Amino acid sequence: MANKGKRSPSSSKGSGADVAPTDNSGSAPVSQVRNRKNTKEGGNADDSTGKQHAGANKKHTASKKSAGAAKKKKHTSEHDEGEGDDIDEDGDDFNASNGTEKDSKKGSKKGSKKSSKKGSKKDSDSTTQRKLYQSRRATFILGAVLGLIATVILTAMASEDIKSELDKLTMFDSFNEFVGDWNVGDWKYSLPTGLQSILDGYDQPGNNELKGSAESFSVGMRLKQELNLTSKYNVVMVPGVISTGLESWGTSSEGDCPSLSHFRKRLWGSFYMLRTMVLDKTCWLKHIKLDPETGLDPPNIKIRASSGFDGSDFFVAGYWIWNKILQNLAVIGYGPENMISATYDWRLAYLDLERRDAYFTKLKLQIESTRKLTGEKSFLVGHSMGSQVILYFMKWVEAEGEFFGNGGPSWCNDNLAGFIDISGSLLGTPKAISALLSGEMKDTVQLNYLAVYGLEKFFSKKERLDMLRTFGGIPAMIPKGGSTIWGDTTNSPDDPSNELLTEDVDVKIEGPKNHTLGKFIRYRSRAESANAEAGITQNEEDFTLDETIEKLLEISPDWLTNRIKENYSYGIARTAEELKRNNNDASKWSNPLEIELPNAPDMKIYCFYGVGNPTERAYTYKKGDKESGLPLVIDTESDHPVYFSDGDGTVSLMTHSICHEWQKENSRFNPAGIEVKVFEMKHEPDTFDIRGGAKTAEHVDILGSAALNELILKVVSGNGDSIENKYVSELRNISQKMTI
Repeated sequence: MANKGKRSPSSSKGSGADVAPTDNSGSAPVSQVRNRKNTKEGGNADDSTGKQHAGANKKHTASKKSAGAAKKKKHTSEHDEGEGDDIDEDGDDFNASNGTEKDSKKGSKKGSKKSSKKGSKKDSDSTTQRKLYQSRRATFILGAVLGLIATVILTAMASEDIKSELDKLTMFDSFNEFVGDWNVGDWKYSLPTGLQSILDGYDQPGNNELKGSAESFSVGMRLKQELNLTSKYNVVMVPGVISTGLESWGTSSEGDCPSLSHFRKRLWGSFYMLRTMVLDKTCWLKHIKLDPETGLDPPNIKIRASSGFDGSDFFVAGYWIWNKILQNLAVIGYGPENMISATYDWRLAYLDLERRDAYFTKLKLQIESTRKLTGEKSFLVGHSMGSQVILYFMKWVEAEGEFFGNGGPSWCNDNLAGFIDISGSLLGTPKAISALLSGEMKDTVQLNYLAVYGLEKFFSKKERLDMLRTFGGIPAMIPKGGSTIWGDTTNSPDDPSNELLTEDVDVKIEGPKNHTLGKFIRYRSRAESANAEAGITQNEEDFTLDETIEKLLEISPDWLTNRIKENYSYGIARTAEELKRNNNDASKWSNPLEIELPNAPDMKIYCFYGVGNPTERAYTYKKGDKESGLPLVIDTESDHPVYFSDGDGTVSLMTHSICHEWQKENSRFNPAGIEVKVFEMKHEPDTFDIRGGAKTAEHVDILGSAALNELILKVVSGNGDSIENKYVSELRNISQKMTI
């Protein structure tokens, strides 16, 4: 009540939509009085207001009569001015919210007369400042359109199938069928049947429009028309890390987080995941994390990979992963009889995939059975971590012993036509190190302050780190090859002084010219003493990749250190004899620098990857604070918290040097002389396409690029010989100079 007579900021602007306060004398609202300007006398608003207040106090009885007359004149004036857009809607809203009739009785006689005489002019002037959405005409048109749409929908759905049609729009677990990639061709068949007939009239693009397009089915349609491509080899697709959906099969009702309520719900890769993360983060983490000691399911929890094409076609509704490739393969004749999506639980260490899920055994049997059914060999198509899984499988299937394939040395040559590596992390990726050191990466470091604050409050670095460390599959992506591939404290093959890219590709290799990217971790302590908990003895210290891996093993829990040592290796086999010995050592099979390619001279290998997209390469770290609870964190206050080099935005270009090593004549890593082709794709994203468009080469979005889809279709249809090597970067020349 004490503020009743004060003028609010909104009322001072004269907005008719806000309720205007009155003063203690009971006069008309201040903003209303200000609107009643004395244009005839030229007085300002404040003088007019003062006079009206005085008039109201002295001539209260007379003002009641004049207010009634003013009201009548004002209504008459508004009627004469006409309806529609000429009516001052702001004035109408103001009167409705403040009780014009009551306030006008309390107003002064002088103010009422001026208001009635000039009301129509004021109304006319205010319409020039009115926005479109405030217009009654716009409201009428919008209502008509919405009514028409509602009529069409209700008419189309006026059938006994109305429930099933509604289910299509509300089942969020299968919402990808409705949204697709936001093209008519993808989602129209999930709309009510009555609307499908309308959308069926949508003109399909002609052959000329298909060229270079990344629209649904466009690449397959064009190549089928131009080259008459048809299916030949069987296709086995192996997704990358986090690409496969994970669903709960637990039936336990015990404990604080019973699994029964999540039965067959996707806890990774769905809107249900997002909802559960927000509403019940503690239980979501309990289900997603693996048991630290065993590396498998925690007690009373059972999470498994979603199977089939639905397991990896979309991550969440509208965000496609493999769907574009599936569409184009289907156009040239592929289907469930000759195409497999070999989804897997990417959280597990590779050998645990076999121990728990018999993943590699099932994959071997599927490849053998499709060969018997179709009479053709299979092409293995891997993306990101999926390429590492394929490499591991080709060694596993030939090895003898428990948990191994026992297929013999000729199995790959007999059953596989080849291997397509799409942006594979065969030699690892630097971001795997930062993820396991502090639960951070470029994506979290580059957020603004408010975003970082919100992320830390919702899902802190400590929580992310604790979760990621339980995933036995993540250490498989730690960079391999040591200083030979990634450099030392003096130089690195991809230092800023080295021109990595040619052919009009310009990538900013970020970092001071006198600092080598071989310094994988730069530790800078702002305290007087270094972080003893992290085992660092100086305030400033640089670590190479090998030293960083040693530091990671040193500060990690024993169970993580043991799991890494048991399952993975990151060195280089320098002799052919060492490579032969490693054929029986499963811990070497995910590292292409410590194993031979299969004895399969009839196979062919294709390496397709993107270049020209700045990719995280090295980091600056500092001592963690008490709030983070971590010994080391990325120094976001540094000029260069993250150093960048060339790549596809996720995987560094140096990772693909193994493909160039395989190409070398008499390479000890390719004793069978398997033909290897390399096709580098320049990253040229479409500014107006959120996923990059037809020419993107970003790590995930490349799966929808026109160039990649065309390459895949040519290879699996038996036309791979028409593909020539394409080198956009200087990586080939750099690899030739390496002594591996």
